[in-house]
Amino acid sequence: MFVELPVVTFICAVLVLIPVPWHWRAGNVPTLSMSAWLFVSNIVYGINAIVWGDTVLNVAPVYCDIATKLQIGSTIGLPAAMFSLCMHLERISSVRQVRTSLSDKRRRQLVDLVLCFGVPVIYMAVHYVVQGHRFDIVEGFGCRPTIYESIASIFLMWIPPVLFSIGGCILAAIAFAHFWQRRATFAKHLQHSNSTLTTSRYFRLMTMAIVEMIFGILVISIDMWFSLRGGLRPWISWQNVHSNFSEIAYFPLVLLPETTLSWVFAIWIEIPVASVIFFGFFAFGQEAMKEYFSTFTWIRRKVLRIPDQPSGNNLKSISDSIR
Repeated sequence: MFVELPVVTFICAVLVLIPVPWHWRAGNVPTLSMSAWLFVSNIVYGINAIVWGDTVLNVAPVYCDIATKLQIGSTIGLPAAMFSLCMHLERISSVRQVRTSLSDKRRRQLVDLVLCFGVPVIYMAVHYVVQGHRFDIVEGFGCRPTIYESIASIFLMWIPPVLFSIGGCILAAIAFAHFWQRRATFAKHLQHSNSTLTTSRYFRLMTMAIVEMIFGILVISIDMWFSLRGGLRPWISWQNVHSNFSEIAYFPLVLLPETTLSWVFAIWIEIPVASVIFFGFFAFGQEAMKEYFSTFTWIRRKVLRIPDQPSGNNLKSISDSIR
């Protein structure tokens, strides 16, 4: 068993939840959905590493059916969320909409929900078209989704997340161009747009999205190359592709070549790295420091039962009362 795998994923699952409170207060659906997809993916990875740490036995087939679909959903859920975020940032920085009303905000949140969760649900359903068999079980890594490598899988599985990532990068570039045009008055422009964003928070979101999207494109490209290194398989018919659908492939570590194991680990590490990037951009901002302070104060008051230290004015009033 690779002991470090569940430890890393469970730590990352906690890290991506830390920025949730201030994103929830801001009503930022894309960042909340990123946190949700990363949290679920890390939990799935951690459970997989524990249950199948030293075995390939199919001990939880229903769990694997669900877990592999969630892994497929996160493949496009994260790029779609970042695309939605960049779309929002570009809209704020442009002059098309001077102020955002409550109805506009709700309409935007509805679009964000469709992109961040509706699109992944459709993507998970479409995966069945190129799902040659139920799933694979790799010792140490658990159950993994399967894809019938063909022309159909390229267009249905690999191109959509890349398109979302490229589209997000284009929107981020347009947003930066808007900023450059009004860089001297950008902070005032954000205030006039009735946005809760500050200039530093705006650039933190945009930079995080760009880094995550570039990293995502790199990982998807590597995954695609690794999966198709043996060439495309012919798409003869639906019946042919799904003829052995109930089959489950088992991969003990002793049978995996060292290069294959390295690539499996490289693909696996995508989610923890994306989680650390997500946490790093929000862990040390002003909102984070306020949240840490309020959390520490709550623990000190409610859990440790340590009273607040009296301030200078309180000490003076206590002294006057004694006199």
